[in-house]
Amino acid sequence: MIETRIKPLVAEFIGTFALIFIGVLSIAGVHIAGAPETMANLASIGLAHGLTIAVMVAALGAISGGHFNPAVTLGFVITRRMSPTKGLAYWAAQLTGASVAAFIIAAAFGSATVAGATPALAVDVSPVAGIVMEAITTFFLVLVVFGTAVDERAPKSVYPLAIGLTVALDIMAIGPITGAAMNPARAFGPALASGHWASHLVYWVGPLIGGAVAAIVYQWFAQTPKKKADAEIVITLAATDQETEKTEKAEEVPAG
Repeated sequence: MIETRIKPLVAEFIGTFALIFIGVLSIAGVHIAGAPETMANLASIGLAHGLTIAVMVAALGAISGGHFNPAVTLGFVITRRMSPTKGLAYWAAQLTGASVAAFIIAAAFGSATVAGATPALAVDVSPVAGIVMEAITTFFLVLVVFGTAVDERAPKSVYPLAIGLTVALDIMAIGPITGAAMNPARAFGPALASGHWASHLVYWVGPLIGGAVAAIVYQWFAQTPKKKADAEIVITLAATDQETEKTEKAEEVPAG
């Protein structure tokens, strides 16, 4: 029983660890190696984050659901797919994984390296604007999670790539504006390891609002409730049986 409870938390730890480890190094790696700045372009950073999420969701989704993001977990709690207690345990695993990854990089290359890869607002971007940007992009992300991984009608072979590509697209859109965390753990781990807490609240408020709204929207407006879907199937089958019965009776009536 204890093993069953621990396994999903270990999976969440590993997946979030991978996201922060690859994500931070995709930004800071060129500085560490003294390579040209052009090597760390927005597309490569977006794909590094997105592909990491895609492969981790594919590898660990069967164990924990592949959240790796407190905003996704909040969506599950709000829609009663997960208990609040389990949700808090997921949050603890995610934040711990993010922190351990960031501390390893800080120990190897210095806290300044991690600080440079910690999400931060651009100079002319206000906290309110940052919250709005983070909320909207997280809304897209969680909506895709619910539409592909949660909805039973969706083909299961596509959801890891769909989720990963959404992360990449969001980073390409608002990366220069807010750092495109879309994930409180992505901001928390590096901030804890580097001491870079500038506008940190933005990366909790925005993603959590966006994730919660996306989950509610998909739950009530886009997803067909299972009971309703089952009822529609029963009605359809009943109507088909009636038509078949009428046809058989008509064929039994002698001609002329």
